[in-house]
Amino acid sequence: MHRLTLGDFELTVFSDGTYPLDGGAFFGVVPKVMWSRKVDADERNYVMAGLNSLLIRTGKQIVLVETGMGNKLSERMVKFYGQPAKLLDNLAAGGVAPEDIDIVINSHLHFDHCGWNTVRDKNGKIVPTFPRAKYYAPEGEWQYARRPSERDAISYIPDNYDPLVASGQMTLLKGGEEIVPGISAKTFPGHTAHMQALIVRGSQNPPDFSNVPTTACYISDLIPTTAHIDITWGMGFDLYPLDTIESKKRYYAQAIPEKWLTVFTHDAKTPWAYVERDTLGKMVAKGV
Repeated sequence: MHRLTLGDFELTVFSDGTYPLDGGAFFGVVPKVMWSRKVDADERNYVMAGLNSLLIRTGKQIVLVETGMGNKLSERMVKFYGQPAKLLDNLAAGGVAPEDIDIVINSHLHFDHCGWNTVRDKNGKIVPTFPRAKYYAPEGEWQYARRPSERDAISYIPDNYDPLVASGQMTLLKGGEEIVPGISAKTFPGHTAHMQALIVRGSQNPPDFSNVPTTACYISDLIPTTAHIDITWGMGFDLYPLDTIESKKRYYAQAIPEKWLTVFTHDAKTPWAYVERDTLGKMVAKGV
């Protein structure tokens, strides 16, 4: 468990576990001779990916950003990814019950980011995992998920979100909204057209950026791990790779000078770090 204080907020990373992912898919056009210097691969060319959710205690509410892979994968998908399903157990170990969560936010609606939004009850009915929570997700993501392309249809599991939209428990975001004071959504296209990062400002009156950082960003699949911080390193899953590059530039233009803490959704070892430029202009991740 990783925890820190950010201004007035307490941030904790909870994991839904790890899963194997093809290294070529994870790094797209980047040659293995380059990415293998940063991550280890097994004999099948698989690397280990994490499933990091961010819990934010604001003092008034408990907010959960992302809900991992969940436990509703098909048998075919379990053969590919396994079924780690550790988020609820890890939350419980940290003293957090599903009923304690006030708000759940999904950056986008791929199955490995919203899987614990819902569960099947003893009668097989899909019900909210977090019964008291208000859910939020990008509207453009939901609209696309209703008619995905053949390329990425496997990434969407309607039971993770459609029942919540139908019941009114999930609010669909345009992008740019402040969900609660200090936590806002911002669209960064590339991985998908409407994926949103969640920006957490732990103080409404932040001090000098050089002294006490008070902003964090759950950047989601724009920068899934510390190995992907280079501007040109994207995933094979990105639908719009050139937009990924432009979105990274836009993110770094603010995050680096203001010393934002970047939260990485799929890094199994380093869930958050400060991204900086070294003396040669190369991106480096500085651990917390």
